[in-house]
Amino acid sequence: MKTIGLLGGMSWESTVSYYRTINEEIKSRLGKLHSGKIVLYSVDFQEIEVLQHQGRWDDATVIMIDGAKRVQAGGANFLVICTNTMHRMVDEIQSQIEIPVLHIADATASAVKQDGITKVGLLGTRFTMEEDFYRGRLVRQHSLDVIVPDESDRNVVHSVIYDELCLGKILDSSRRSCAEIIEKLVSKGAQGIILGCTEIALLVSPENSLVPLFDTAGIHALGAVSRALE
Repeated sequence: MKTIGLLGGMSWESTVSYYRTINEEIKSRLGKLHSGKIVLYSVDFQEIEVLQHQGRWDDATVIMIDGAKRVQAGGANFLVICTNTMHRMVDEIQSQIEIPVLHIADATASAVKQDGITKVGLLGTRFTMEEDFYRGRLVRQHSLDVIVPDESDRNVVHSVIYDELCLGKILDSSRRSCAEIIEKLVSKGAQGIILGCTEIALLVSPENSLVPLFDTAGIHALGAVSRALE
């Protein structure tokens, strides 16, 4: 079994789901008392959040590279960055470490295409929904047609993530709002919805959608298990 490297804490609530999913899946596949070999380094998300919203991405990249190096030094065979948004600097991180990065968008795209879906709606932070680093990868490398909510709905989703989910708040009113936003994306032709923030699955479940939901945190964690057991 290879050692999985997790760079987490963004937020810690979603990192918990990675740890749980990995260990439950390894136990399911191998039985007995098996669990994952994991190296976890968790950042202080307050520092990251401030840099994100100030547009200080170079400073955030320095923190991410430092964390990735710590994971590598701990003996990990590959790196899993437990957040969608911070894949913004994945190329810079990969250039500074020797172990491979398991990209969350690649794992998600594989799951989407396995279901025969070609057009997806994308929910996430404003950075993930609006910038090219995530949407562009899905389009160019995986030939997916990606649509996002309109600006007002993007603001709603972004606020729910940072002001509620990252603080451990799960509100029914926000669940209804997100369900309505999903309905709008489906009306525009989305055959499935990528939950492109690792916290969103804490709020939205399949019963809130008429089309398949793709939980990026869960998909990413299962991909890590498959890589570890190769």
